[in-house]
Amino acid sequence: MSNIVEINGVELSYPIYSIRAHSLRNTLVNLAIGGKLLKDGQDVIHIQALHNISFTLGEGDRLGVMGHNGAGKSTLLKVIAGIYEPDRGSVNVKGDISCMIDIGLGLDSAHTGRENIFNMGRMRGIGRKEIEASMEAIIEFSELGAFIDLPVQTYSAGMRTRLVFSVATTLKPDVLLLDEWIGAGDASFHEKAANRMNSLLENSRAMVLATHSFGMVQKVCNKLLVLDQGRQIYLGSVADYDPSTLKL
Repeated sequence: MSNIVEINGVELSYPIYSIRAHSLRNTLVNLAIGGKLLKDGQDVIHIQALHNISFTLGEGDRLGVMGHNGAGKSTLLKVIAGIYEPDRGSVNVKGDISCMIDIGLGLDSAHTGRENIFNMGRMRGIGRKEIEASMEAIIEFSELGAFIDLPVQTYSAGMRTRLVFSVATTLKPDVLLLDEWIGAGDASFHEKAANRMNSLLENSRAMVLATHSFGMVQKVCNKLLVLDQGRQIYLGSVADYDPSTLKL
């Protein structure tokens, strides 16, 4: 059976600033950031966000990615999604990707809910015809009713969450990328949102979930990747991992 996702020797670093111009700031960043700091010949700091990451996902695989803040979890999702291009290594993904890293991407409070459905859909690479075909289903799922044609700035926090969640979970992707498991605000909407997420998971061919919750990994994943300062320190079965070794 062919792999759905193939990550081979991926490395990524970020250039930050001149050490000489920001020596105090450099010290503070050195203390605060999880990634490894490197220096080039011109005294520019680089954060080694990912170092030699390799794994494959086949049909039905669900990979949990864990590690402390700054370990490289979200960066890895963005590399898989094609948002970041790695410095070295290769990324091969077969099929459509749904990347839920910032599910509020494209939301504009001055626009109506209906206009925001188009904005957020287009930001996720969904074509206009597909958005139009899904419009009524999105509105119905969000339970916004007539509010859909009012500016989002008039919405409560729960209404905004329902709108964003309804758009973000509309696609049925081959590969699902999640930065933490997504829930939705109102208690009355929570079960409905949980069922939608479970359906999305079941219909995807492969999934990568970046999370701090080992309990969630045990619940929905069969594989685990643990990162520390951009390096993979564990890759294998969830069942074989000892969570007492994980310091978050």
